[in-house]
Amino acid sequence: MTLLPAQLAHFEELLLHELAERGQEANVLADGLRVVRLAKGDGTADDEHDPDGPTLSAEWSRMSGLESELVAKTAATRSALARIAAGTYGRCVRRGEPIGLDRLEARPAAELCIECAREVEPRH
Repeated sequence: MTLLPAQLAHFEELLLHELAERGQEANVLADGLRVVRLAKGDGTADDEHDPDGPTLSAEWSRMSGLESELVAKTAATRSALARIAAGTYGRCVRRGEPIGLDRLEARPAAELCIECAREVEPRH
């Protein structure tokens, strides 16, 4: 199966939209990390005994994890856009088989067909 130009344009639009959303998420996350960093540096902050919420260290850890996840998702989106430009989008990078349209609709940055994804991706 070869994707038609209109299908490629559709997926490119989805990926560009995801990339823009991730840029906005990155900005919000960077602001949050900056606030936590400033609070951690403030000598008056009681990091371990705040009864109203998580400790600053826990919040920093949570936000850092979100940042790492966001970086990985952004890289996957950019990689998918590069595959569109290279003419290889929609084909499994492992076996070269077509990736189903339903999978691409659900995960436009997918680089593996469903069979390969089941073999290599961890289950949650």
